[in-house]
Amino acid sequence: MTDSTLQALSQPEPQVTDPLHELLRQGARDLIAKAVEAELATFLAQYADQRLDDGRQAVVRNGYLPERTVQTGVGDVSVQVPKVRDRSGGGVRFNSSLLPPYLKRARSIEELIPWLYLKGISTGDYQEALAALLGDQAKGLSANTVSRLKKQWEDEHTEWRKRDLADRRYVYWWADGIYSNVRLDDRLCLLVIIGVTEHGRKELVAVEDGFRESAASWETLLTGLRERGLTTAPKLAVGDGAMGFWTALSKIYRKPTISAAGSTRRLTC
Repeated sequence: MTDSTLQALSQPEPQVTDPLHELLRQGARDLIAKAVEAELATFLAQYADQRLDDGRQAVVRNGYLPERTVQTGVGDVSVQVPKVRDRSGGGVRFNSSLLPPYLKRARSIEELIPWLYLKGISTGDYQEALAALLGDQAKGLSANTVSRLKKQWEDEHTEWRKRDLADRRYVYWWADGIYSNVRLDDRLCLLVIIGVTEHGRKELVAVEDGFRESAASWETLLTGLRERGLTTAPKLAVGDGAMGFWTALSKIYRKPTISAAGSTRRLTC
């Protein structure tokens, strides 16, 4: 029996790229490019009347900055920002508001990161979690990056908790204590107040740590709101039967005059 002359042919490489995903990325890239070009046209129009002694335009476009990538909800997108040249030596430069020099992630990604954090994803697992959601293009989010962003969120939350409320007026309040599995101590909870303004807009008024929805915890929260300018009570407060909130509310914003089933109370201001 002679040796076989059959040879195994190499299999074609599987197409791992999702055509729709690529189409979305290409569309995002084209849309961003057109938007930046429109920004540049508006910018150049501002300097159209500036001329050199020989009549030439002083500020003209001058190529592009090096290509870079921005993480978006459809993966990494390559972008290029145009440059301008100021022939008069005045130092005019073009800075895109859509693509600032240090932008690395679109806002959609920035909003996804805290959502993953609240879901319990550890800093070391962000790379894998984002890759599963956005594809292998989701890169560059190291544990240090996530920790830095977490510090930024904490600073923003601290600033929000200290915001001036002197110009706020709420017609309705919904108040409740929310318990979660984040903390090991089941006596701790989040005290939350959501309000509706006189213009019908719903807003988050307060989110604070509390101790089993006690009157002392609610009183601390309400005192803080009052000290920051929220001196007018809502016309109607809605909550459950936990007495801590109602006791504190009566003390800080006067005694309610009407009660309905212990869960809804109208206040006199």
